Amino acid sequence: MTGAEALRAALPRLQAAGVEGAARDLRLLLAFATGIPPDRLTPALADPISASAADRFEAAVLARVSRQPVSQIVGGRLFWGRWFSVTPDVLDPRPETETLIAAALDGEFSRVLDLGTGSGAILITLLAERGAATGTGVDLSGKALSVAAANAAALSVAGRATFVQSDWLSTVSGRFDLVVANPPYIAEAEMPGLSPEVRLWEPRLALTPGGDGLDACRSILRDVRSVLLPSGRILLETGASQGDAVAALCQSAGLQAVTVLQDMDGRDRVVSAVAA
Repeated sequence: MTGAEALRAALPRLQAAGVEGAARDLRLLLAFATGIPPDRLTPALADPISASAADRFEAAVLARVSRQPVSQIVGGRLFWGRWFSVTPDVLDPRPETETLIAAALDGEFSRVLDLGTGSGAILITLLAERGAATGTGVDLSGKALSVAAANAAALSVAGRATFVQSDWLSTVSGRFDLVVANPPYIAEAEMPGLSPEVRLWEPRLALTPGGDGLDACRSILRDVRSVLLPSGRILLETGASQGDAVAALCQSAGLQAVTVLQDMDGRDRVVSAVAA
């Protein structure tokens, strides 16, 4: 069987399972199974694939039919141009989070705190982009911290990154000129409507705090001034309908210059504020 034939045979199976973008996903899965970089797959589609590659592709297709995310099947994804390992213990880094990265890089920082670090994608990207910066990644999940530490080592920033297990700021010490967070912000009532890829395969702890989805932000903002240096910034990723509510929480916490930033699709995505 050639690569092209394998793709054609698998496409109806993913479509029947309700997978959006099935053709795109299959190309990524075939590239993974054959060891061919995705951007070089097309010229190889006319060639027969080996029996071992066919077996890997079949296993990957079965996983995708069960709605496991592609990033978990292939073991990672690109974020801000770098490859991050991804497991079911961490959120899949999403393109909209790059809005937070762009906002962080729009200012100066030397010490950054990443709350709810997960895969470490935010912290590691910021340290990789600013070679003199140091940072701390915090997560309640020890398994997530292991993924983040492995990513930091793979991307050559481990010497400038520290990882701490903590319930938000409860065991964090030190002061920082930048605090970033992509906290769980999905409201409990919205959880049943999520795609199976998210609802069934990503850690619930990283998706929702329950209730109206804002309790994690409330916890962070209650204590964040104790770790922010004067004129230090905080950047919080939010849901598309939560910008105004999170901005109000920032103002109630005594923060200044509160601004709601939009992502590439024009949706509220990041709330920025500054310590007095």
